[in-house]
Amino acid sequence: MSDGQRSPTTGSGQIVVSGLTKQYKNVRAVDNLSFTVEPGRVTGFLGPNGAGKTTTLRMLLNLVTPTGGTATIGGQRYADLTDPLRHVGAVLEASSAHKGRTGINHLRVICAAAGLPKSRADEALALVGLTPAAKRKFKGYSLGMKQRLGIAAAMLGDPRVLILDEPANGLDPEGIRWMRGFLKGLAHEGRTVLVSSHLLSEMQLLADDVVIIAAGKLVRQGPVEQVLGSMAQGGGRVRVRTPQADELVAALRAQSATVETGEHGVLLVTGADAPAIGKAALAAGVELHELTPERPDLERVFLELTAGKAGIR
Repeated sequence: MSDGQRSPTTGSGQIVVSGLTKQYKNVRAVDNLSFTVEPGRVTGFLGPNGAGKTTTLRMLLNLVTPTGGTATIGGQRYADLTDPLRHVGAVLEASSAHKGRTGINHLRVICAAAGLPKSRADEALALVGLTPAAKRKFKGYSLGMKQRLGIAAAMLGDPRVLILDEPANGLDPEGIRWMRGFLKGLAHEGRTVLVSSHLLSEMQLLADDVVIIAAGKLVRQGPVEQVLGSMAQGGGRVRVRTPQADELVAALRAQSATVETGEHGVLLVTGADAPAIGKAALAAGVELHELTPERPDLERVFLELTAGKAGIR
């Protein structure tokens, strides 16, 4: 979009969820949930199946009416935005379109309905790398291509806020890497990017912040590094290799450390950090071949935080 056509910003683009609750008869899908999503960052929205993620996103987009609480984008409810497509782009499932319509015509129809120039369809298609498939009919698109087309539709209004539910579904490794770079680029431009996903290893690479929920409640929120670091302090583990395992195990257990034996004779030590292990090995005359602190990854942290809290929705 040219400067003259650029969409107006939505306040700061900050997403604020405050006390959000949704009750379905006897099931509370979302329970007094509060979190914020800041502009200029990619925020991963994580939770087990049935945690309430999709319900939360639907309330944020006013597709579902909350039982209580509020959800705002740039200080306004989505329903109160003027020309919402110019403020917020959203993909809650793989793009759907008339099977006989081409990708470019699908986007042009949306442009016409939203009062956007027809040229924006070509620009959005190029943005997601689908220009070569512009004139192919939707029925011939793979799931990954449909995901890209959905993102192209979300970007038609050049929004400051992007909300995506499982955007990497159907993408091959190259497509996932493209998605990562694309979303990071949008955040670098100062846009707000909220992404729900089950691909935890990918979210560790993509997200700046995470919001983790379970059974409709907030479990943890913060920068990825901070969340991982807090778990490391509570239960960090150190990998140790030595040809004198028995002697080192005895020395460490004398200091109340816990030692487990992993694959290929590797010792997994908790309750003692690397310097303490090194000191104990030196005092016992034990030769060390490896001394590596293990940092928990997002998958391990996620599973520990949500253990027993998944629920069924």
